[in-house]
Amino acid sequence: MHIYAFGSICRGEVDSFSDIDMLAIVNGRDDRFSQNDYSIYSYTRIGELWEQGNPFAWHLFLESKLIYSSDSSDYLRSIGEPSAYKSGLADCNKFREIFLSAKKSIEGSDLTEVFDLSSVFLAIRNFATCYSLHIDVKPDFSRNSARNLGVHSIPIDNSTYELLERARVLSTRGVGELLSSYDVGKAKMALNKIESWMNEKISTITSDDYERI
Repeated sequence: MHIYAFGSICRGEVDSFSDIDMLAIVNGRDDRFSQNDYSIYSYTRIGELWEQGNPFAWHLFLESKLIYSSDSSDYLRSIGEPSAYKSGLADCNKFREIFLSAKKSIEGSDLTEVFDLSSVFLAIRNFATCYSLHIDVKPDFSRNSARNLGVHSIPIDNSTYELLERARVLSTRGVGELLSSYDVGKAKMALNKIESWMNEKISTITSDDYERI
């Protein structure tokens, strides 16, 4: 058994909205670990993620700290670097589709505005993380991944980005200041700009792939 912390606590970015991300690597079923508190993986599944060059494998490789080892080894360090990340286009397209679905929902109804804006933030963050893994910049797994891409960063102001982040926290944890109708309207006004940004970033991936052929 190996237990790791990962995420914001390992980056030193803990704040009032942070949770503590914990990974348990086990053989078979282990009732000591709750899925509410741990990401639970088998050694076989971890090996598969490493072989695939999965973004989560790179996250763990770059940003995890060993908490407990049943055999005194650091398992994630011992298996070396994950394979090269090769699914940038597919992953970015996947998160663009999640964004587009949320955008369509919020433009069609005001019944699920906070949830839809939460999904927008999830899509933006993960899109940017995958994009950072694909291009020649430092991989970024943080909540601010879309703002940490240098010239490729999302072209919306910080206050709008923070509104989307607040919606995510409200939707997933039920804490934080409620969004006003003005807040929601401001966030909605940025959706077309976000869509254009995603489309432009995806076009750079396809261009890069074409140039490699």
